[in-house]
Amino acid sequence: MRLLLKKDIPSLGVVGDIVDVSAGYARNYLIPHHLGVEPTKANMKEIEEAKRIAAEERLRRRQRLEDEAKRLESVEVTISAAANPQGHLYGSVGPREIAAALRDEGHAVDAAQVQLHEPIKQLDNKMVPVRFSEDLEVEVKVWVVREKGAGDLEDEVEAESHHAEASAEPDEERAETREEPE
Repeated sequence: MRLLLKKDIPSLGVVGDIVDVSAGYARNYLIPHHLGVEPTKANMKEIEEAKRIAAEERLRRRQRLEDEAKRLESVEVTISAAANPQGHLYGSVGPREIAAALRDEGHAVDAAQVQLHEPIKQLDNKMVPVRFSEDLEVEVKVWVVREKGAGDLEDEVEAESHHAEASAEPDEERAETREEPE
């Protein structure tokens, strides 16, 4: 079935395109959601203004994406995570955490734009691509560092156990010396 698109639809077309789609897709989705109409002369004339507005909007959106990509070119972001003494994370750092860290620094990035193929599972630094569009991508350096307090707590527990062992030995010696005079 041929339809005239009223709105941009990723992977299908832009406003004003005449596309061939299955009848079920047209009847059940595109037409009820006012995304497409029959390509009559009246509809094509009516869509001309929407086509011009959509083209301007695409241009503005592209400019915003290019500006954001320029701002991200030399950005480094640091993410704190709990890790064991060998540097392996107890969890992992994925696209959501990276996008949240970038948003905290004032960058408009969604988790879907972060192209991390597998989560980061150890303390390290890594170049992570951020894709704004098919032809617009920039790499961001991500530092994964140990959470403050996580290693400190382990060190404190270890120090306390070492201190307890050291202080237990003299107590045992004192106890033995007390028993001897009897």
